Amino acid sequence: MTAAQLDAAPRGEAEHVFPLPHAPGAVSAARHRIRKILTGWNLATDFTEDVLLVASELLTNAIVHALPPATLALSRSEVDRCRAVRVEVTDMGPVSTTGLSASALDPDEHGRGLAIVTALATRCGVYVHSAGTSRWAELQVGRG
Repeated sequence: MTAAQLDAAPRGEAEHVFPLPHAPGAVSAARHRIRKILTGWNLATDFTEDVLLVASELLTNAIVHALPPATLALSRSEVDRCRAVRVEVTDMGPVSTTGLSASALDPDEHGRGLAIVTALATRCGVYVHSAGTSRWAELQVGRG
């Protein structure tokens, strides 16, 4: 499937879907692409920064803690004049923790990502399905 086909999702589904390489620089490249999309949606700068932070946290979790491949879906919706942006990252589930000691991750450097997502999102969650594990967050833009 080409990038154009992935970006042209049917109405009612994600407007932009793209794969996340399991490689250094992947989150930065994805942030750049997301920023372009959000700019095209004419969102306020502070709101755009919140969406980028949430996306970064979800994407980083997929690279650090999950099996590849990972996919990002970015969409917007409006219900009862309330507009929202949804960020959803799907991966193949958690990496086995066998052999990792409790001290392998520095608590000063890790472990706050989902708390940040929860603080910024209007709604967020996780669901496991046949295609992997999806972590999602919706951020409310405001009333139209």
